[in-house]
Amino acid sequence: MDKKDALAAFDALSQETRLDALRLLIQAGPDGVAAGDVSDRLGVKQNTMSANLKILTQAGLIDSRRDGRTIRYVARFDAIQAVILFLMDDCCGGRPDLCQPVFDRLNRACC
Repeated sequence: MDKKDALAAFDALSQETRLDALRLLIQAGPDGVAAGDVSDRLGVKQNTMSANLKILTQAGLIDSRRDGRTIRYVARFDAIQAVILFLMDDCCGGRPDLCQPVFDRLNRACC
């Protein structure tokens, strides 16, 4: 991930509703969530949520797919990993012990 892509991701995530939507989609896993359900679960009007989902899509953090008459949104785990790796690339100034708690927590969260 280059700096331009990272900035686009950070910009998209700098708004509360979009951050909440991405976290919801991450929790949903590869099945994703129908657009209307994202709005309902977050208590956001559908047209507002649609605009926010578009921004997350443009930033490359989520994808959409048609499921019958419904649009389902899914987190792009490869893009999320790239953002995390972008932040961690120069981590710890040559002292991996400083980053180990982050790696340990990620391992626990994913199991």
